[in-house]
Amino acid sequence: MVKQYRATTMSTKGMVTTPHYLASQAALSVLQKGGNAIEAAIAAASTIGVVYPHMNGIGGDNFWLIYNAKSKELKAINSSGRSGEKATIEFYQSKGFEKIPSRGALAANTVPGAVAGWGEAYNYAQAEMGGSLSWESLLESAIGYAEEGFPVTPSQEHWTTVNLDEGDTEFRALQRFEEFTGVFLKDGKPYKAGEIMKQEDLAQTLKLLAENGAEYLYNSELTEKIVADLQKHGGILTVEDFKTHISDWVEPISVKYRDYTAYNLPPNTQGMASLSILNILNHIDLQHLEEGSSTYYHVLVEAIKHAFVDRDRYLTDPAFVQIPLNELLSEQHGMEIAEKIKESRLAKELQLLDAKGDTVWFGVVDEYGNAVSFIQSIYHEFGSGFIPEGTGIVLQNRGSFFSLDENHVNSLAPRKRSFHTLNPAMLLKNGKPALVYGTMGGEGQPQTQAALVTRIVDYGMSVQEAIEAPRWLYGRTWGASSNSLKVENRINEGVRDELAGLGHELEVLEDFTDTMGHAGAIFIDEKTNVKFGGADPRGDGVAIGY
Repeated sequence: MVKQYRATTMSTKGMVTTPHYLASQAALSVLQKGGNAIEAAIAAASTIGVVYPHMNGIGGDNFWLIYNAKSKELKAINSSGRSGEKATIEFYQSKGFEKIPSRGALAANTVPGAVAGWGEAYNYAQAEMGGSLSWESLLESAIGYAEEGFPVTPSQEHWTTVNLDEGDTEFRALQRFEEFTGVFLKDGKPYKAGEIMKQEDLAQTLKLLAENGAEYLYNSELTEKIVADLQKHGGILTVEDFKTHISDWVEPISVKYRDYTAYNLPPNTQGMASLSILNILNHIDLQHLEEGSSTYYHVLVEAIKHAFVDRDRYLTDPAFVQIPLNELLSEQHGMEIAEKIKESRLAKELQLLDAKGDTVWFGVVDEYGNAVSFIQSIYHEFGSGFIPEGTGIVLQNRGSFFSLDENHVNSLAPRKRSFHTLNPAMLLKNGKPALVYGTMGGEGQPQTQAALVTRIVDYGMSVQEAIEAPRWLYGRTWGASSNSLKVENRINEGVRDELAGLGHELEVLEDFTDTMGHAGAIFIDEKTNVKFGGADPRGDGVAIGY
């Protein structure tokens, strides 16, 4: 039995879980006013972009899974931005680059899709889900915290400090960017936890968006202001790139898992990997394995490795490459891999992409039966580090993940979406949401999703217990060279020794390490309709309901 540190939150009407308590409160306030899950999600997304700026913001991307209780449909929005029309391999190579810079104006080579995603979802909420709240009202919380200030979290203090490291100018030393220094530093140093931080420029930007709608970011004087400063510093995005941005409604992908159907987003997200892991595990009787044993961890890690091989072979923008999703997620493919895992006694090292993600995931379920699984990110902490003057917008560096090798599956090309680690998830049972779940953490997202599902579905853990249970992370994070299996120290030494004996290269991390990401989940009891919410003690979030 895993020790549980926090109580599982329970409610009869609405429930929200986010990785920042102020965002959770903003969403709950909307629900209590009669707003629906999408309206609450917009309030949370805009607020968390202000109060958790190192992890996400309006300069990033987002993805949505939306369950409409009226139509009984599950819908999905891909609001990731495409690369600019001038973003070519030849351009970067002509500047002497062997890889796209991780920071600065040249790292900000994809249009930020987040705000367009809010707008697309809002329009749907009003037209199809009986939305009742104004667009302006949903941004009030975010504007208030940007204008009047909020207490800085220990997480923000830590990651700001880390990113001032002058010994690593490729990924760090963000103080070299003038606007970053003006916004995120106080007398040249990071804000300390508990100090009040204001973002006046961002408040003005949010006010303009509240007054004029989401499209204002993409076709207005604000667009011209963003592009002018980017280009002044060598950036390549154009006004036309912003004008032509489209957030797409896409068909969710799914696999069967026990008595449930697991849903996720199709490529360019790694949702295919998250579902592939469950598709493999569906052919292994986990209930005959002890949760927390070396065999449990070994089986899941092996399933993850196989899913990642398929992911890394195919995943990119499906507009550029044919991806055989039906085959990769077929029952036969899952069964074949499951048999290989059963037969194999030793772990086999497989090469993975170097993926990183500083992100926020959150879930909302309203009293009407609607549900949202949502994820938003600027990629590395503070994204590109570049803030167009006077806007307060931290632009993402998602496009730095493109390859400059023209033969690579994720090679750079104009108007292309990059391989995206972001993938929100949901389990449905008998056509209704049963588990709304997800996490931040790049490479760790499919892994933690698998941990949550197996622990809740196969082992009957509460959502809070499943979130708090010891976690692992297989693969690299950016800046790291090894494909080690990172495990929290709470996994006992005997289990760790057995995993090493199975061929895993172990790296033991502290208890409740931030490296494992910030997970969350909402479970809905189909008989009583009680919502059970959980939030990760590794982050600054809270699950609250009413």
